[in-house]
Amino acid sequence: MHDDDLIATEFEAQRQRLRAVAYRMLGSASEAEDAVQEAWLRLNRSDAETIDNLPGWLTTVVARVALDMLKARSRRREDYVGSWLPEPVVTEGAQGSDPEREALIADSVGLALLVVLETLAPKERLAFVLHDTFGVPFQEIAPIIDSTPDAARQMASRARRRVRGAPAVDADLERQRELVDAFLRAARDGDFDALMRVLDPDVVFRHDAGGGARGQEPIVGADAVARNALGRGRPFVALAEPAVVNGGAGVIVTAGDRVIGVAGITVAGDRIAAIDLVTDQAKLRDARRR
Repeated sequence: MHDDDLIATEFEAQRQRLRAVAYRMLGSASEAEDAVQEAWLRLNRSDAETIDNLPGWLTTVVARVALDMLKARSRRREDYVGSWLPEPVVTEGAQGSDPEREALIADSVGLALLVVLETLAPKERLAFVLHDTFGVPFQEIAPIIDSTPDAARQMASRARRRVRGAPAVDADLERQRELVDAFLRAARDGDFDALMRVLDPDVVFRHDAGGGARGQEPIVGADAVARNALGRGRPFVALAEPAVVNGGAGVIVTAGDRVIGVAGITVAGDRIAAIDLVTDQAKLRDARRR
């Protein structure tokens, strides 16, 4: 049934979907690729002749690998200072066109959703992602998380409620961009009142600088976020250019040819509801200036 060339062909046909599963689980393009590569290595060590459903087998392997990564990350983040944000995917405002990067944000995998997913327990996240996004039955999810189908269903339900509690993101990308442009213009002009007009009263600003001494807790509220933009945020605003980040409006911040920051901006209710800035260089290594 399987020879080496056929196995490789079948695996490549699944790679994009597997990477999408892993990215939704991990919020990191580099870690997602590591998980997919590990699935390939395990496939090569297995007897492919005994695998009846290769896509399902690969999904299970990637899910198990991603779950182990999430658990390890949870332990590491006990000493993390400040906000932890997903690794952003910049698909416009970055160097060139990359179909693989485009695939990562298929099905509207916005940064706002990934931020919410980061608040879930690893098993809840897996159950939600596999079932709600990829349609994997709970009977197949249960063994991956050492649980029963009913327990897996309950985990996905809890995750679903958390996701539904997040702001409903405005789908109109052009309107998102208009608000981002208005925000940048007001910040550059030092116009506090104009900033207040584009910010949601409960807007949240999160900054992931890598978890070191520079880490800071989220800033909440339009007044506080506006003052931050006009204060310590001015150097970043001055260098910011519009970009598409995880399928939504955002900015990329460059100094020469070096990317020093990427921000995803969530628009809900025709206001900016969240600004998620990543300056951790380990998460920006794939971002390039156009």
